[in-house]
Amino acid sequence: MDVTLEVAARVEDVQRPAAQPSFGEVVWTPTPERVRAANLTAFIAAVNARRGLALSGYDDLYRWSVDDAAAFWSSWWDAAGVIADTKGEVVLEDGERMPGARWFPAARLNFAENLLRFAAAPDAGTRHALVGRDEAGRRTALTYAELRSRVAALAAALRRDGVVAGDRVVGITPNAPETVIAMLAAASLGAVWSACSPDFGTEGVLDRFEQVEPKVLVAADGYRYAGRRIDVRERLAAIAARLPTLRRLVVFPFLEAAPDLTPVPGAVAWDGYLEPDPGPLGFVRLPFDHPLYVMFSSGTTGVPKAIVHGAGGTLLQHLKEHALHTDLTPHDVILYVTTCGWMMWNWLVSALAVGATVVLYDGSPFAPDAAGLWDLAEQERVSVFGTSAKYLAALAKSGARPRETHDLGALRTVLSTGSPLPPEGFAYVYRDVKDDLLLASISGGTDIVSCFALGCPTRPVRAGELQCRGLGMAVDVWDDDGRPVAVGVKGELVCTRPFPSMPVGFWDDPDGARYRAAYFERFPGVWAHGDYAERTPSDGLVIHGRSDAVLNPGGVRIGTAEITRQAEKVPEVLESLCIGQPWDGDVRVVLFVRLRDGSTLDRALADRIRATVRRHATPRHVPAVVLQVPDVPRTKSGKIVELAVRAVVMGESVRNLEALANPEALEHYRDRPELRR
Repeated sequence: MDVTLEVAARVEDVQRPAAQPSFGEVVWTPTPERVRAANLTAFIAAVNARRGLALSGYDDLYRWSVDDAAAFWSSWWDAAGVIADTKGEVVLEDGERMPGARWFPAARLNFAENLLRFAAAPDAGTRHALVGRDEAGRRTALTYAELRSRVAALAAALRRDGVVAGDRVVGITPNAPETVIAMLAAASLGAVWSACSPDFGTEGVLDRFEQVEPKVLVAADGYRYAGRRIDVRERLAAIAARLPTLRRLVVFPFLEAAPDLTPVPGAVAWDGYLEPDPGPLGFVRLPFDHPLYVMFSSGTTGVPKAIVHGAGGTLLQHLKEHALHTDLTPHDVILYVTTCGWMMWNWLVSALAVGATVVLYDGSPFAPDAAGLWDLAEQERVSVFGTSAKYLAALAKSGARPRETHDLGALRTVLSTGSPLPPEGFAYVYRDVKDDLLLASISGGTDIVSCFALGCPTRPVRAGELQCRGLGMAVDVWDDDGRPVAVGVKGELVCTRPFPSMPVGFWDDPDGARYRAAYFERFPGVWAHGDYAERTPSDGLVIHGRSDAVLNPGGVRIGTAEITRQAEKVPEVLESLCIGQPWDGDVRVVLFVRLRDGSTLDRALADRIRATVRRHATPRHVPAVVLQVPDVPRTKSGKIVELAVRAVVMGESVRNLEALANPEALEHYRDRPELRR
């Protein structure tokens, strides 16, 4: 089950009112000391010294990084200390083509070698690389030296099975150290890694893995979620039987110390598979754009797209986002609540490349209760805590005050993604978690395995805003005719110039037609991301939802998040979803609300919801219909599926229900009498 699915449901029925900041209001400013100590500040100084520039802050650096992208990415390669045979003289080839531009065409590197660079440090035997935690309270920890040793043992076993560069190694795995070991072992050989969370059904896994024809499958015997034990061995057998290219199925223990593999014919146990005497770990250095990951779209509108990401672009982008935007250092301990099927897992694991300790948590974020993750944060001395906006909203509505119940002295950054974080979420974190930290609402996607908008450790934080556009990312907002819009005007989020973490392409798309259609069809030569957004006067961003879910009542475009974040200000509303329904030659707004236990949607509450939306938005935003539902459907990574609900309401079929974490929730939207003509 997705880690955010039960967030809003498993909270105490408590609500504590408090004043909220207005949209765009400064809620935190870094101290001069923090600005001076930031990696970003040091990088600006290095660039100025080396290139004879006079950049004076983030705004200057951003403009230069976009105007002279080749110089920026070359400078960042040097500053980040990328390990490679060569960087090459050419940084960007065919730089005006998108898609088609090539970064560092002469470079040869290995992703795993860069992530394991700190395994050669003097303290590699004592500094933790990974800490695995689960909701049952189990803890495993590996130093950088131990991690490298185990990667070597698995890489040797994969090589023994004939795995070579370009082969696919896949995982059906919880967020555990073994998953990281498997990815790094595959990457060390130049093999391509792809993963699904173990809560995927058989068809959902096959929709993905049949496309890439794996040679080796690594899996766990099961997983835990919200106090339940889910054994997946029989499912593994069914999946393996339908993957004809599979040579080996390796199962590691997660539910049981020594699971019986009889239900999985041909499977081998993890410990027995590892090479006992592997020798030194070697790394196959390959071109910059050699495939590293195949990641899959949610698949709610058809078979999931198999998106291929290159090793060099992923590495360089993640290093930038960790070191410059998150200010991560070897002294940090980073936790991001994610499953291994969500791109935030790939993003999290790359923190090894800066020498941080990565905490891998698997299970419900509310197990055993709302304090669970904060217990973990206190015990592991987490300094960077990553989660979803929905989790923070659920905590706020529960009345939880971690600052009063936990020692969060190590915490200096909170990251939020998955959906827009409203001003109330910013207020909650600074009031009830900690008042002195960087709260960064970030946004990107599986499509780029990274972010377009991020945090900035040297800038103020403003309520409701994503602090900045990512360095080296020519992000803009355009109207339907492909023209940039003014600050404060909503439009399509685009990226107008090439960037290193653009996909290499789609799997089995030899002429690139499906890839171009996905991102470049609307505005030729320009990446259209599919988000409805606006730029702010402070040069931040606001995301108003997916463009394909934008409402259009009376010809006025409205992002769904503009409505739901206002509705969720009402104490009784735990979460909400809205769609546009064709009605009398126009479109009317229909709002679905999930209420806290004991609450019922009567006329008075519906009127209060409408009044709240009207007061904080506009009369155009006010829903024509407000309906109560017991559950909200979402993907495995926690994204609410408005398009699926709209299809159900309109009597259309919903394709690929396997992509949903809770497909049964759609039944609550079907044949509602209030929506009939």
